[in-house]
Amino acid sequence: MTVPTQYQAPSADDFLMGGGVPSAKFPVLGHTITGRITERPTVEQQKNYEDDKLKFWDDGKPMMQLVVTLATSERDPENPEDDGARRLYVKGYMKNAVAGAVRAAGARGLEVGGILAVTYTADGEKKNAKFNAPKLFTAQYTPAATAELNSPDPAPAAAPQPAAAAPSAIPGLTAEQLAAALANPATAALLQQHQAAAPGDVPQF
Repeated sequence: MTVPTQYQAPSADDFLMGGGVPSAKFPVLGHTITGRITERPTVEQQKNYEDDKLKFWDDGKPMMQLVVTLATSERDPENPEDDGARRLYVKGYMKNAVAGAVRAAGARGLEVGGILAVTYTADGEKKNAKFNAPKLFTAQYTPAATAELNSPDPAPAAAPQPAAAAPSAIPGLTAEQLAAALANPATAALLQQHQAAAPGDVPQF
């Protein structure tokens, strides 16, 4: 069971290098974020964007969110070190969409190795003039075991075949005749077989 926390501590590398995983963004309607879950999802308390203060419901209970780290194909062209990792903050309408996707997949929850796809599909009702209309989402989830089974195995590299040495000379054939025979795949193969079986014999074409 995931224990709710009020503070998401940075990883050791993030702390040392002063970086972090960028947030997943949905800039336009229809945008989809898809990726494989790389870390165990955690729960943390939401914060206000304006002052970074923790958020609470009217009854005093903390407003929580699920934090999911994905390996995606997203890249920031202005950041050459962007490896595609994105942090998805699952709350509100997105939470309902992701929960429905998990149930539809027959899973009990999100897990490392699973593939999550979230799409911004519409705008909800705008209830507060200070804020934009809430974004509505759909989601799809593939459990880790299924994702692994559906991943294509890398094709084994074909073992290099040693090239057969072409006959350098055949008794009774001129160089021009030999070149013409080697230019024909059928006669070239026949020449190779006869040379290997009985060197010096001239095959009958």
